Amino acid sequence: MKTFASALAGILSVCVLSSGPVLANPYDPFGTEAGDDYYADPAYGQTGASPYGYQGTVGQGVQAAPQAQVAPIPREIVDFRGDYKPGTIVVSTAERRLYFVMPNGEAIRYGVGVGRPGFTWSGTKTVTAKKEWPSWTPPAAMIARRPDLPRYMAGGVENPLGARAMYIGSTEYRIHGSNEPDTIGQAVSSGCIRMTNEDVTDLYERVRVGAKVVVLN
Repeated sequence: MKTFASALAGILSVCVLSSGPVLANPYDPFGTEAGDDYYADPAYGQTGASPYGYQGTVGQGVQAAPQAQVAPIPREIVDFRGDYKPGTIVVSTAERRLYFVMPNGEAIRYGVGVGRPGFTWSGTKTVTAKKEWPSWTPPAAMIARRPDLPRYMAGGVENPLGARAMYIGSTEYRIHGSNEPDTIGQAVSSGCIRMTNEDVTDLYERVRVGAKVVVLN
């Protein structure tokens, strides 16, 4: 018999952000953690080029190749020339990187997992809430597709939302951790922005409620 964790592995993902035609969460957006599914595909493992023109990094460079599923993407400080105030989160969907903007033309760059083809989007929102080890409640539409899923899952290491979640606007989407770190750097979700638990915890400590979040395709 499969364990509960193995039944979830490779299937679940929770989405973050939306600025397009996304329905508002029919549940309490900060009391339950809705989600959606994803389908991993190694063909989506390539990373794109940075649109921000950074020059040089501190630490090891990131290889623009399908390495995310076998090696972690290093968190690093990079030069950043975008027109954003310090404290802003900028997500490059094409590059599969998240930038936390700092003063003096620098940013912290993190690897992220993003939506698969057909599920990319762009827009600007704000962080409206933050939670540590969030619980998860699949929405009705997901249960209809996957009746074998749990109706509720407490926060913890097996939870697909991971160690931290940052809620975006009034939607059911968020920036969150993951119990599947090998998916970071890939386009496998239904629009989710996911991070390793280590990286999302680091970002969580830096981000304030009310911070601007900009998602670019």
